[in-house]
Amino acid sequence: MQEAIGRGVEMRRARVVSEPVTDYIRFEHDVSRLNQEAGEQLRWLPRRDAATLLLPGADLWIFDDRLIRFGHFAGDGSSVGQELCDDPAVIAKFSASFEAVWERAVPHDKFTV
Repeated sequence: MQEAIGRGVEMRRARVVSEPVTDYIRFEHDVSRLNQEAGEQLRWLPRRDAATLLLPGADLWIFDDRLIRFGHFAGDGSSVGQELCDDPAVIAKFSASFEAVWERAVPHDKFTV
């Protein structure tokens, strides 16, 4: 991560979480400081504050506004695969969705679990 950020890559992560948070989310929040120290920007959005937003049905990563990697998970949190998408229309929709989440979300340092 530090290498990519050193090349000028901007890395932003937004997490939409239910409250009260689970022990796992509490753990994620705690260890996320390491990502932040490496230069990643991180924000948290309580699910109740996302009700009027259009959100994807899967976790995703957007790479350079040209590729999306969807992560699919089972109900117990285990991974059941991934999917890549390079459709510009899909990327534009999810990029707009991410920006809406980012605007509402709370910076990591100010979000308490």
